[in-house]
Formats: sequence, C-alpha cells, structure tokens
Amino acid sequence: MTDTLARPVGAAKPHVKPVRPFFSSGPCAKPPGWSADRLATASLGRSHRSKLGKVRLAHCIELMRELLQLPDTHRIGIVPGSDTGAFEMAMWTMLGARPVTALAWESFGEGWVTDAVKQLRIEPTVVRADYGALPDLHAVDWSHDVLFTWNGTTSGVRVPDAEWIAADREGLSFADATSAVFAYDLDWAKIDVATFSWQKVLGGEGAHGVLILGPRAVERLETYTPAWPLPKVFRLVAKGKLAEGVFAGETINTPSMLAVEDAIWCLEWARGIGPQGLRARSDANAAALDAIVAARDWLGHLAADPASRSTTSVCLTVAGADEALIKRMAALLEREEAAFDIAGYRDAPPGLRIWCGATVDTADIEALGPWLDWAHAVASAQ
Repeated sequence: MTDTLARPVGAAKPHVKPVRPFFSSGPCAKPPGWSADRLATASLGRSHRSKLGKVRLAHCIELMRELLQLPDTHRIGIVPGSDTGAFEMAMWTMLGARPVTALAWESFGEGWVTDAVKQLRIEPTVVRADYGALPDLHAVDWSHDVLFTWNGTTSGVRVPDAEWIAADREGLSFADATSAVFAYDLDWAKIDVATFSWQKVLGGEGAHGVLILGPRAVERLETYTPAWPLPKVFRLVAKGKLAEGVFAGETINTPSMLAVEDAIWCLEWARGIGPQGLRARSDANAAALDAIVAARDWLGHLAADPASRSTTSVCLTVAGADEALIKRMAALLEREEAAFDIAGYRDAPPGLRIWCGATVDTADIEALGPWLDWAHAVASAQ
C-alpha cells in the first residue's frame, strides 16, 4: 500500500522546525526549561495530609493567588476533575436559588447548558451564538445567575472584558476561565465563581481543577441548600459553613502530589516572568500567528472580530477544507515533528487550532508558518 503521507507533493519542505512543536490546546506546552528531573520530589510517597503535603498544597495556592493578583476576598481551592470538575462542583452546589442564564458559543459552554437542562433540570435561559461569534452580552439579565466561558477554547472567541458584567448584579457570575487565567487581566470584582485547570495556560498536568470563590459565592453556599443530592467530592459546606480547609490545601479527595509539584514548578517559572510578562508572551505569540494568517489567502480566523479573538487558543479556518483535509495536514505535521495536535476541536467547523499561551515561544510560532504552507500543499494534492 502506498504511504500517501510520505509523498513529497507540492511545496518544498522547510528546513527549520519549531524547537518545541507543542501547540496543543490542552494539555498545553510545558514552560521553557521544564524537565521532570527539576521537580521537587520530597512530597512524593507522602500523605497529602502530612505537614509537608499541606505545606506544598498551600504553597501552590499562594502562588496562584500571587500570579492571578487575586484579592483576599476570594478563596482558592484545588479540586478533582480538572476544569470540568471544578465548574460542575460550582453548578451543583450553588445553582437553583434563582433563575439561570447559560451562554454558549462553543462546545464547553454547550456542555454547561446540557448539565443545567438534562442533569439539574433547572430550565435555564439559553443564549447561543455560532462558532466564531459572541452573543449580545449586554442583553444578559443579571437578576439571574449567569454561566459563561471567558475564553472559548474550541472556538477561539473570548469575552473582550468584564464591562458587561453588572456591578450591582443580583445573580452570581460563573466564569469558566480555564484558557483565560494568566493570559488576560481579569476583573475579580466582577467574578463570583471562576474555574480553571493547570493543564492550560500554565502547561501543567491534568486531572486537577481550581475553584475560586468570591464572597457572594461563599454567602450562597452558606445560605442555600440545593434540592438534589451532592456526591462527596462536591461538598463544600460542613454544618452550614464553608469548609475553609479545602481552600487552605486540605483537599476533598487525594490529589496527585506529582501533579502538584509540577504545578508549583510551572507557577514558579511564571512568577519569574510576572503577570504582565505572561500576558506579553501570549500577546506576542498571537501577533506572530496573526501575521502568518494575514500573509496567506487560504488561512483565516474563525473569530472574525479581533476584539473578541482569543490570544491563547487561536482557531483558524482553511479555505475549502473539510475534516479529512485537516486530518491529513495534522498527520503530516506530526509525522515531521513540526507541530503536534493542531487539528481543530471535533465539534467545531473544520480548521486548525494553535495554542499561543505564554509557555510557547514566539520563535516557534514564526517557524510554523512555512510548515503550514507545506502541509496544506501536500494534503491538498492527495
């Protein structure tokens, strides 16, 4: 059988490859200089409830607080199940007290709609937009609790700011911020609940989520009991009060201390750059990719409006492409070790998705352009 992926058809193969061709949108590229042998290991094989385990978990939480520039009014907890587990924990424990509006413009927002409608059965108001667009944010009714994705990882669309979130809101704002934290300047006064995972902008490991609660969310937890049963891993209240230990490193279930040590290494790398430096790296990467797109008539942005275009999970359109062409391009690039995991999300329109977060080097984005030309030419000729 002929190996069509190996046929040298079309454009000449470039000579210079990205040094670190890791462009996956989750788990994302490790920070520059990372290696497993640089991780602290004293906590491994120890109980997470030991003095050392608690110290390391608390250190991880404080590093996140510092880098997120999070006020003391907000709690940070490490929870199971990655960003999905953290967001579902927030939904299951706090929704049902008042009407709910769920915003969806990509697959993860649609997932929260499914949870609200089919699992919790709370009949939310659902406001949708097509992939690549935002709904009318200023039409949101803030007497409702509002669920939204700050940065749509699978559509490349983000909310441009927090101006649309009412300062005098009656409901709570629930922000799935997993591809936004450490990359954007978030207005924490407007966020009652936020969730993310280390595997995105930090380049950490999966399976663990982070839950951030503002004071209004804590008040909801302490004054409202949902009608449905809560599994143990979702329980944040004991005897009518917030389980404060969860937000000081006393996790609900057993965490992977190896993943925690990995997150600490990534956070300490990030601290060396600083919050503004993280945002600057991501912005520079997105600008480099935008220049590649602008120079090619067969490439475009799925998010048409630059004001709401992600600078982390950048989603691209390929003129005339179907899913098969995208798969061929991605396979060619992976075989050459020029780019890993850049096919668009399965539920999104056929296209490419290239992570531009701070752990990626701009030189590697710049080196990717000629490889995209080559893969497009070869895949189109097959």
